[in-house]
Amino acid sequence: MKQINCYRGLFFLMFCLISLPVSGWAQEKNTVSGKVFDESGQTIPGANVSLKGTNKNVISDENGGYKFSNITAGAYTIVASNVGYKTFEKAITVNEGESLEENLLLESESQSLQEVVVTGSSTPRSKLESSVAITTLGAKAIEDRAPSSTAALLQTIPGFVVEASGGEIGNNLFARGIPSAGAYEYVQIQEDGLPFFEDGALQFANADTFYRLDETVSKMEAVRGGSASIFANNAPGGIINFISKTGQNDFQGRAKFTTSDYGMFRTDLNLSGALIQDKLFFNIGGFYRADNGVRDTGFTANKGGQVKGNLTYKFDDNNYLRINFKHLDDRNTFYLPIPLKSNNGKIEGIDGFNPNYGTLTSVNFSHLNVPQYGGGTFSADLEDGSHPVINSIGAEFKKKISEKVTFKNAFKKTTIDLNYNAIFPNGGPWTQDAYATGVQNTTADNLSFTYVDNGETVNPNALIMRADHWYIHKKMDNFANNFSFSFDLDPVKLTAGYYYSNWKSNQYWNWNSYLVGVSDNPRLLNVQDNTSGVNHTWNGVERITWLERDAQTKGVLNDVYADAEIKATDNLTFNAGLRYNKDKYSGYRDNARFFAEDLGILDNNTADDAVTTVKGNPYTYWRYDVSEWSYTAAGNYKFNDNMASYIRYSHGFRSPIEESFYDNAADLSKLENTKVNQLELGYKYSNSFLSVNANLFHMNLKNVAFTDILSDGTSENKFADVNNIGLEVETNARYEMVKLGFTFTVQKPEYDNFTGSNADGSTFDFNGNTARRIPKFFCNLRPEVDITKDLSAYVQFSYYDKKYTNQDNKQVLPAYKEVGAGLNYKYNNLRFAVDASNLFNAIGLTEGDPRQTTSAASDVFMARPILGRAFRFSVAVNF
Repeated sequence: MKQINCYRGLFFLMFCLISLPVSGWAQEKNTVSGKVFDESGQTIPGANVSLKGTNKNVISDENGGYKFSNITAGAYTIVASNVGYKTFEKAITVNEGESLEENLLLESESQSLQEVVVTGSSTPRSKLESSVAITTLGAKAIEDRAPSSTAALLQTIPGFVVEASGGEIGNNLFARGIPSAGAYEYVQIQEDGLPFFEDGALQFANADTFYRLDETVSKMEAVRGGSASIFANNAPGGIINFISKTGQNDFQGRAKFTTSDYGMFRTDLNLSGALIQDKLFFNIGGFYRADNGVRDTGFTANKGGQVKGNLTYKFDDNNYLRINFKHLDDRNTFYLPIPLKSNNGKIEGIDGFNPNYGTLTSVNFSHLNVPQYGGGTFSADLEDGSHPVINSIGAEFKKKISEKVTFKNAFKKTTIDLNYNAIFPNGGPWTQDAYATGVQNTTADNLSFTYVDNGETVNPNALIMRADHWYIHKKMDNFANNFSFSFDLDPVKLTAGYYYSNWKSNQYWNWNSYLVGVSDNPRLLNVQDNTSGVNHTWNGVERITWLERDAQTKGVLNDVYADAEIKATDNLTFNAGLRYNKDKYSGYRDNARFFAEDLGILDNNTADDAVTTVKGNPYTYWRYDVSEWSYTAAGNYKFNDNMASYIRYSHGFRSPIEESFYDNAADLSKLENTKVNQLELGYKYSNSFLSVNANLFHMNLKNVAFTDILSDGTSENKFADVNNIGLEVETNARYEMVKLGFTFTVQKPEYDNFTGSNADGSTFDFNGNTARRIPKFFCNLRPEVDITKDLSAYVQFSYYDKKYTNQDNKQVLPAYKEVGAGLNYKYNNLRFAVDASNLFNAIGLTEGDPRQTTSAASDVFMARPILGRAFRFSVAVNF
């Protein structure tokens, strides 16, 4: 508490200081001057600035500066414009003998076809000339959406089904109907063109675990399908690239304070400027945040922050060296499925458990301390949550060797120490009778159920369940380097490059089962056999270290790629790309799951009867080599400056994920790379009030792996083909003070070649079934209105069609709607905002429980709903 009060005091002092007006020095008379900025605070060179109704017109210089001299005193309207930005107009008054300094802020038109993008391409291209499906959001657009997590922001992208119900981290993204165990399996998330970590789908290390949105972000660019397999590894579904702010000559800063109705205290700060004018620039920023989480755990659910920055040295306008760094130390609670019930098709919470704010994660059993095989104890702290400590450093160098040849190289070295603690439901709730007969082979009358904290007897009608504390410790490191040569051979632009990545992930697991009562802030239970006196729990722990794992995965990537753009005519452009992967994966896994012992140290107690251990166990070693080609070809036709269309074919792949290697370590012969073939047709249109981006696509996937970890620690380990045809549409309209954004996706992902046998010997045939956890239709509608020039409001409406929990399509997750809203007000250099999510407390189910399909309480099922209604309040200042 003292630490938080200290942060509050420091922030308040800083906020007051930077809000003070600053007096300028004496200036030249009868002039109007200033700089043109974008919403992220970066200067805009080449912008057109004019005084309306006069012949005064200038172009902003390389530092975004402009100046009008010898202006006759009077009232004027200053106008600024640039491709990819909304036109800016403001009334000004020039007084005789005085000079006026006026900085101009241009807001990006995210759907402008003239906007330049760099992701999924070897050279920067406008959207009009780009033959890929791409969504972009600038810093202002990101702030306006007020996302509660990285995953929440990604929900704005059509074609991507994003489950953001896990909290700030650990969420899932399914690209263009590709089913998977979760995480970010078929896309790569990047920071300034390089991945956070090479594989974004390692066990308990989803890519969003390693990234936080803050004021250092300038822009997000997301490519779906298309050329992604040429410019990223294991990413046939797409690339999401977060581009950082960099410095400029003028010092600029932004500070922000955010609070919420769930106890949030958050400060953000970003500073940028020049250390040497026109030569050496810096940008540094970060955040600190503490809150209780939307779901009530009884402890501080999220706490930590990051510092991130870069230094740029410009040799001249074409050549630079940039060094970047990041330190992240943050812990977050990860939310998992909870018990629910269906009342005539309406999803409701069960008695005593709030579906919007309840969680099985509880302060009542946050500290674990259990004996271990061979002596000693194992301890873990649930309040530590998912806790990554990340240090990364990298550099980017660009050199224009000649008028025709440019060299670029970028590298990043990342180390990660991740402690992961979360409560996973192990099956659904039991009645006490069902637990007695099904688990202990007796009757409830022969058992006594009491609370650990006070010894009171549990109500005989109360539901109970297993809640597992899964502890995972991962030590990870990654070095990645990407260099390329680009050749301007008019009318052909050719880029050839080499990508190298060397990464390693070591992990240790220790899983324990609690027995708890089913309620908000659940409590631990003890169970004793009344006849024999045998205890079936030890301080609420029913199964001590029932699964332990010690494993390692390594990858070494040596990939070459080439990309060519051919401008056949002024309106017709062709693109072709090729990538060859020569990659090696290796590792080991212990055999602890096949070895269990009775510790024999708990008298008259079964909790230590089957303790697994990695001590003294042999390891199974494995190696998997990849030799694969990815390729793509496209054509883009520009009808005019407002409209274009393209067609593209691409072939990419995804190598097996970590769990597949572990489950098949003794025999990798059944493992194959997942092959992904895509054909897409795109249409783009934009004018001053309407923009439309539509993409029709067909996907065929061979050998998709299903590797969800089940409640007994094993994996389902199944493989299938998937076919999907779909349409993605992204449109924005603006009329006077009203803006309307609308995105939707309609698709039909179905299984093929999906038959076989289950572990119990039964057979299955899932051919023609809909891919699990993928809705056939989902959309986002966002109307905004500028009530005044300083006050605006929005409503965010999202709809997700029904979907299925598993491949058999037997458990339906019903369709749901979510509504959010917000209001923001600008006063001089201040911005005040209030944002609300899930206003009507919808119980929208994003997943069932992929680790368990049935419950012993027949009217209760397990699923993970979206987070309940939450309000956030923020104030920001630019200086």
